[in-house]
Amino acid sequence: MDTVSLLLSAFVLSVTGLFIFIWSLRKKLFDASPAAAKVIFADNEIGIGEEPAATSAQTDGLTRHNEHVGQTSLRTSQKEALSNDLRERALADKSSAFVVFIFLSCAVVWLVVASLAGLTSSLKLHEPDLLTQQAWLTFGRLRTIHLNAVAYGWSPMAALGIAIWLLPRLLKTKLVGGRYAIVGCMLWTAGLIAGLGCIAVGISDGMEWLEIPWQVDILIVAGGALVGLPLVYTLQSRKVDHLYVSIWYMGAALFWFPILFLVANLPAFHIGVEQATMNWWFGHNVLGLFYTPMALAAVYYFLPKIIGRPVQSYNLSLLGFWTLAFFYGQVGGHHLIGGPVPGWLITLSIVQSVMMLVPVISFSINQHMTMRGHFKKLVYSPTLRFIVLGGMMYTLSSVQGSLEALRSVNTVTHFTHFTVAHAHLGLYGFFTMVMFGAIYFVMPRVMSWEWPYPSLIAAHFWLVVVGFSIYFVGLTIGGWLQGLAMLDAKKPFIESVIVTLPYLKSRSLGGSIMTLGHLIFAGHFAAMAFRYGPKRTSAALLHVREDSGDSKTLVGA
Repeated sequence: MDTVSLLLSAFVLSVTGLFIFIWSLRKKLFDASPAAAKVIFADNEIGIGEEPAATSAQTDGLTRHNEHVGQTSLRTSQKEALSNDLRERALADKSSAFVVFIFLSCAVVWLVVASLAGLTSSLKLHEPDLLTQQAWLTFGRLRTIHLNAVAYGWSPMAALGIAIWLLPRLLKTKLVGGRYAIVGCMLWTAGLIAGLGCIAVGISDGMEWLEIPWQVDILIVAGGALVGLPLVYTLQSRKVDHLYVSIWYMGAALFWFPILFLVANLPAFHIGVEQATMNWWFGHNVLGLFYTPMALAAVYYFLPKIIGRPVQSYNLSLLGFWTLAFFYGQVGGHHLIGGPVPGWLITLSIVQSVMMLVPVISFSINQHMTMRGHFKKLVYSPTLRFIVLGGMMYTLSSVQGSLEALRSVNTVTHFTHFTVAHAHLGLYGFFTMVMFGAIYFVMPRVMSWEWPYPSLIAAHFWLVVVGFSIYFVGLTIGGWLQGLAMLDAKKPFIESVIVTLPYLKSRSLGGSIMTLGHLIFAGHFAAMAFRYGPKRTSAALLHVREDSGDSKTLVGA
């Protein structure tokens, strides 16, 4: 296929997606509560909501702002039906509890490791003589350790843990084959430890996001394959006819990631310019086709569950899924603007980057319309604050990414700290915020124990919000000034370095505040895991207690 045909095909596909979006508006697809959007709720549950991270006082506040108070107006038969549905949900939660706990525990450990490595490498940007005695503490290696601990430690472990917990709930069945996932987690962790060790001693494949040697990647591939088995087995044993949109997102992500990882790590296959092209094809797609759909799957489940109403437009949620699948595949090429790559490849990437506005706008409108009339619940729901903020950051990061792909903007921002700020807006502001909220929701169900110190959840939220705001704003301004200085032929290169120093210090300040928030989160997680602190097992808990004989009693509401 020649260049003109490729560009024309991309244009036609993009315009078709745009017309589908306009058609969805004309057909009034914002109608509330279509049947497909209700499948995540039990019968007669709409209007009740679910927030395990809330205290008793917060639960009362959420109840006061519900559209209608559920169980008080139900007949006896309806209450019994609801109780049966909740009992099945509790059994689904119980079947995945141990596996989810393993994944989330690993995720929290890697979050701490990545935070400390990232903060240290940030300090070294304006304090270059800091910790120079050991080779593994140099910036090049420490920053790479930070990236890989995030990309292959915290992020996938958190996402897979949430996915393993969500699937039994969404499919209304028990988790099948959980032992495979545990073994897979162990292999993946062993591979990551070995990979970070290789990077620390100077052994690397030398490509961003793909530094871990391919020989070590085999462990990660084997671990990922084993993790995928229980997800397939559970899907086969489902008890529902309709697959909710969150399953579409998670299933696609778990299908896309192995292909991306396998193609990118083929040894001695990608050479020269092709290798650079493949590098950014993988680097961008692992964010857009793995982390993004996993986080969106969580948003589409937890947000409606907490506020007690279905997503506003189920059709828009599906439109967002399919346009993400169609438009995201080639957006990574805009990182190669100005490089020795074919011009049609760059243009195709820019077109697809701009057309990403379609799924983003679809999601953004849907989230806002779903939350309309429920924004007061942000005051009472610890989980909702993280989830809604993460969704907003998805909109901001995607719009900024589409603009950054334009040649006029990219000329300034390329090779600057502006790009670093943008990358963190997506992977931290969006993905990590959503995962924080999801973990706060999930862990009480996993442990049958509530978070012992609710005030620490609020402290964690405000620390990461304030810290990230300082981090992002500082790097964005500093990166833009850096780009303008590099474009000025009259200024020596060192001027572009000096102008960034105040903003690099703000990066370290923001990173320090974020790291403090992460340490509080990790400490709170450990306290809950060891059941240390005040005993809290009443408000909003849902678990099954074994009684005498074969009978089981549902505890909580």
